[in-house]
Amino acid sequence: MLDIKFIRENSDLIKEAARKKRIDFDVDQLIKIDKERVEILKRVEEMRAEQNKSSQDIIRFTDPTAKEALLNKMKSLKEELSGSEEILKKITSQWQVLMLQVPNIPDMTVPEGKTDANNIEIKVWGDKPIFNFEPKDHIELMTTLGLADFERGVKVHGFRGYFITGDGFRLTMAIWQYALDFWTAKGYIPILAPAIINKEAFLATGYLPQGEDDLFKTQDGQFLSGTAEVPLMGMLAGEVLEGLEDNPLKYVGFSFAYRREVGAHAKDVKGLIRVHEFHKWEQVVLCEASHTKSVELHEEINRNTEEFIESLNIPYHTVLNCGGDIGQGQVKKYDIELWVPKENKYREISSASYFHDF
Repeated sequence: MLDIKFIRENSDLIKEAARKKRIDFDVDQLIKIDKERVEILKRVEEMRAEQNKSSQDIIRFTDPTAKEALLNKMKSLKEELSGSEEILKKITSQWQVLMLQVPNIPDMTVPEGKTDANNIEIKVWGDKPIFNFEPKDHIELMTTLGLADFERGVKVHGFRGYFITGDGFRLTMAIWQYALDFWTAKGYIPILAPAIINKEAFLATGYLPQGEDDLFKTQDGQFLSGTAEVPLMGMLAGEVLEGLEDNPLKYVGFSFAYRREVGAHAKDVKGLIRVHEFHKWEQVVLCEASHTKSVELHEEINRNTEEFIESLNIPYHTVLNCGGDIGQGQVKKYDIELWVPKENKYREISSASYFHDF
């Protein structure tokens, strides 16, 4: 989340960020609640200090009348303090809910727009294949070649279920190993990350509360992560990191990933597109608090993925996401979309974002 001091001093920027991202957020309401929180907090701290002082004074009092008067005063103060602490608790809870909804400020280069239809194509790579026959889709190809079993996958898992079988599994393992070699050669530290994550990590990375509908939840109140970004950020939470000016931390995390895919955009796809369970590599970089460095590393991680796709000789294009198609915490985002011949369209395979100190 953003710092409350920054929010107080830049409320107009927050309003503009909410408008550009199409996020319904009332920053004036947050500032009003924050003012009430600060005032009641000050009063509570004053009463606690007074209570502590009275506790010390009563030890020194020998006069019974003065001692009784002080005890009555302390009783009254205790009741007032208890009531004020309850008010503070309620206001702080309201304040925390609002703070978790504050949108980060998008970069000036982020274009206007409401949906992914308004994203801007900034790069096209590769020659789209031209067939003198009707190409088959990936479902028919994988089924015919014994690379996947979708029918039995649905029987076991339900909607969007699948088995990767035979050479399909071997191909999957080969791609994972190739990705591991590719990114470690660039100096990224590989990490196998857990997928069952505490709520705090999702709150800190901006996936909660807005994205809760798309998350699977356990009986213990934990969530299944849709990306290794969440555990990798949580891994270093609460730690002070030294030396990032010269050596930013660069990770490439691998994890199982889970998404409910509850949006309307997920209803018209089949096969291995927008499944509930999949496997994912994720680049995560932690650097010094520098806009220039953030931009530089953002371009680096996006280019890394472009190079990876180019090495597989798959046609793609890169788009700059518009304000309505970037998340609450993102400053700027690129999507890389691969060409799908059967559908005669591009489909997203990767995204790269930066967040400043959100």
